[in-house]
Amino acid sequence: MYSATLSQYAAYLASNGGDDVQDDLEQIMGDLTTTPTEKTALIKSRIGQGTFRDKVLLHWTCCAVTGFSDTSLLVASHIKPWKNSTNSERLDQWNGLLLSPNLDKAFDKGFITFDTGGVISLSPLFIEADKLGITSSMRIALKPEHEKYMGTCRSGRPHLADAN
Repeated sequence: MYSATLSQYAAYLASNGGDDVQDDLEQIMGDLTTTPTEKTALIKSRIGQGTFRDKVLLHWTCCAVTGFSDTSLLVASHIKPWKNSTNSERLDQWNGLLLSPNLDKAFDKGFITFDTGGVISLSPLFIEADKLGITSSMRIALKPEHEKYMGTCRSGRPHLADAN
């Protein structure tokens, strides 16, 4: 039973930049100022389940961009990157967007971003965005609570949309 779980976790780490995830998990476990309950919530959030996702689902009931409604296929994505966030920011629902996997990966890699009005911005380096169904006409309905995170998005994440 445990070997199957460990195999799935190893596959997850391999497919999602495992070094960053492992480093983050080690940092959480070694933090002497964090309570065991908070550590559990942060660990579950970091590996894609738990408190953060539940909080994001309270606001977004479908993909924030496309409206796709099968939440089992959607990703609770941090606006301000995990590694640049405080523990409270990591669990704050307003630091999250519910996105389809293709939008989540493009956002995480900096190929797309959104301005505070919700207009998508595509990197000039993202030349095949349309093959993933990502277009410059896409919009997102952000709340004022998202703005503080969207403002840190550009400085905290390597957004290629800014590259020339």
